[in-house]
Amino acid sequence: MAYFYKKHRKWLLPAAAFILGVVVFYSTGAGQAVLASSTNRQLPIYCVQKDSRVVSLSFDAAWGNEDTQQLIDILGKYSIRATFFVVGEWVDKYPESVLALHEAGHEVMNHSDTHPHMTELSAQQIMENVSACDDKIEAVTGVRPTLFRPPYGDYNDTVINTLRSMEHYPIQWDVDSLDWKETGVQDIIDRVLGKVQPGSIVLFHNAAKYTPQALPTVIEGLIREGYSFVPVSELIYEENYEIDHTGRQIPIAE
Repeated sequence: MAYFYKKHRKWLLPAAAFILGVVVFYSTGAGQAVLASSTNRQLPIYCVQKDSRVVSLSFDAAWGNEDTQQLIDILGKYSIRATFFVVGEWVDKYPESVLALHEAGHEVMNHSDTHPHMTELSAQQIMENVSACDDKIEAVTGVRPTLFRPPYGDYNDTVINTLRSMEHYPIQWDVDSLDWKETGVQDIIDRVLGKVQPGSIVLFHNAAKYTPQALPTVIEGLIREGYSFVPVSELIYEENYEIDHTGRQIPIAE
């Protein structure tokens, strides 16, 4: 037995961690939302099925902090509450901005502690990384995150199942502004307005060169089209739902 363990420990430990995550997953309320399966790929929430024209604006904050207050001011002008996914190391550097986001009514959610590729981590390492960022955000805002966005949009079944075992909803996006590419204001505007649909989650970044210039026009364009805005936690369904093959969250009728 000792020989078998020594020979196969590279895969035994990750397997044990995964099994633990699944057991915890089914013992929590999150288990009623999406059933884990060994044959179906687990997906995060990319968008939400909605009958009304509602959309969520989200921002990833991992590196700079040049325009955070400007984004707060722009969103405040239109009375919009958005969701900011922040990295723990960013919280360490800019706690005053994290508090400003919270006090302005925005959600401050988890984008990992160190911005790693989550698929390269074990289940235990994922738990430790996510918890570290949760702790930092809660220490500043008094609110513990319930949403998680994987850095680089990088995930696999282990990542998704581990997050659910921690009662975190994994969140992606279906509309990417690609603002980090710095291709210009109009390019951001056209891309977002051309792709938004009811229940969309739009991805922006703070510290992106053209985002503060493009954001007012994007917001005004969506308002003209009859859209209202809610943070991601108010867009998604917390229970009694399924996620289709595109990542769309769909409510299940009781």
